[in-house]
Amino acid sequence: MPELPEVETTRRGIAPHLVGQRVSQVVVRERRLRWPIPDALDVRLSGQRIEAVERRAKYLLIKAEVGTLIAHLGMSGSLRLVPADLPVGKHEHVDFVLESGMALRYTDPRRFGALLWSADPLSHVLLASLGPEPLSDDFDGERLYQLSRGRSMAVKPFIMDNAVVVGVGNIYASEALFAAGIDPRRAAGAVSRARYMKLAVEIKRILAYAIERGGTTLRDFVGGDGKPGYFQQELFVYGRGGDLCKRCGSTLREIRLGQRASVYCGRCQR
Repeated sequence: MPELPEVETTRRGIAPHLVGQRVSQVVVRERRLRWPIPDALDVRLSGQRIEAVERRAKYLLIKAEVGTLIAHLGMSGSLRLVPADLPVGKHEHVDFVLESGMALRYTDPRRFGALLWSADPLSHVLLASLGPEPLSDDFDGERLYQLSRGRSMAVKPFIMDNAVVVGVGNIYASEALFAAGIDPRRAAGAVSRARYMKLAVEIKRILAYAIERGGTTLRDFVGGDGKPGYFQQELFVYGRGGDLCKRCGSTLREIRLGQRASVYCGRCQR
């Protein structure tokens, strides 16, 4: 699933081509995504000028003059700029045709993504209860420490809870916990304030670096410009179960936490 750095990479890739452009047409070839694409989306968006392309958690907010398109890439979705007359391939469900002659094309083989419309996106049910952005000043180790008190759940699913902090998905939770030396199985309430301070710093550092490197390319993801990211080449634990730890040389262990695969080093993480 595309995570926060992949979504931010997409935002940065498409924003310069969208902002200031007017949408001439919305072509919907398949409405059946995670939630059906609104029937009136074409009417609402056509003729509107795009004023901004923002991100909240893993949602892209394409703001027009009278409303906002809320886009989520789901498990396998992507948004990229193509010539409007480029022949349509399989799973290319929606085109937002621009006056420039380009089109923002939404592709989603599994159809778990979403394209919704809202006059007030931050109050939308999908966004209203989200926690702070991990790269903002509202997120720090003290927040993690205070929210974790009395919590018996493992620390990894705790930091992946969008009510605690948004955008720390499986890849980056695994990498941040390794960098902070914390066993992902440890109870959230048993982690000290000092270790949460270290963990928050590592979450910020790793996410910022992954964005700089273009996100993590997995099986399905490419950026908005069609180019893959390169952070995958630098992963320490995610997807490396059974391999040797790059730091100490011991064999990395793979377990299941919260129905997700989790890889960690039994020597480096306590």
